[in-house]
Amino acid sequence: MKTVKLNDQIAFGNNSPFVLIAGPCMIENEKLVMDTAETIKEITSKLNVPFVFKASFDKANRSSIFSDRGPGLEKGLEILAKVKSEFDLPVTSDIHDATQAEMAGEVLDIIQIPAFLCRQTDLLVAAAKTNKVVNVKKGQFLAPWDMTNVVTKLKESGNEKIILTERGSTFGYNNLVVDMRSLPTMRELDVPVVFDATHSVQIPGGNGTTTGGKREFVPYLSRAAAAVGMDALFTEVHPDPDNALSDGPNMLKLDSLEDFLKPIVEIDRLVKVTK
Repeated sequence: MKTVKLNDQIAFGNNSPFVLIAGPCMIENEKLVMDTAETIKEITSKLNVPFVFKASFDKANRSSIFSDRGPGLEKGLEILAKVKSEFDLPVTSDIHDATQAEMAGEVLDIIQIPAFLCRQTDLLVAAAKTNKVVNVKKGQFLAPWDMTNVVTKLKESGNEKIILTERGSTFGYNNLVVDMRSLPTMRELDVPVVFDATHSVQIPGGNGTTTGGKREFVPYLSRAAAAVGMDALFTEVHPDPDNALSDGPNMLKLDSLEDFLKPIVEIDRLVKVTK
């Protein structure tokens, strides 16, 4: 499997420790983002886990038109740029429109494509042309082998710095399941694979105008993914998820992150040494 290098310290691949991609679901305000980034960096530095900070500047796919969406492209990128400069961290966020790609690429180290939009050709082409690492979340409606067409679109657009994310599959109404076979299957496309633990426990639209979730299952799925073999772990964390403005029911509590990560670090080391 091809290794994708992000910088001199971080690489996604079989011969590297898993990378943590983490942060609050949405940029609620600058203080929340800065405080959360600082705390996660302290934890990951202690555990020697490579870390990429994530927060969305625009939640364009909220269940309700009345839900908060975040500060928008310009203000959101300004805050993420501050995270980069103050904490020396790579950052990522998702884009929802091809017109956002160029400006986002000036700040972000990884361009994230939301699962609902993973087949949107113009969006993929625009992301590829930033020449940044592109992380595409597998649609809840796709089989893992269907992602070969997504990979081809990016490569044909001149970008081979591709990672794919498993985030659960639609199982009936308002439910997702995770088929761990998806991780090695997508790795066969010669790309590193991320496991998105917190979105995999969502209950889409389960609360009527908002999405529900069962964060208590996040540790179990994360350990399973580490045992199967993953190149990165995506987890959304928040100091007070029960009062978060987006994705609260499935986000981890920030003060639980260190204990959550410790067994995953050990499993990851064991699996990669065994290989």
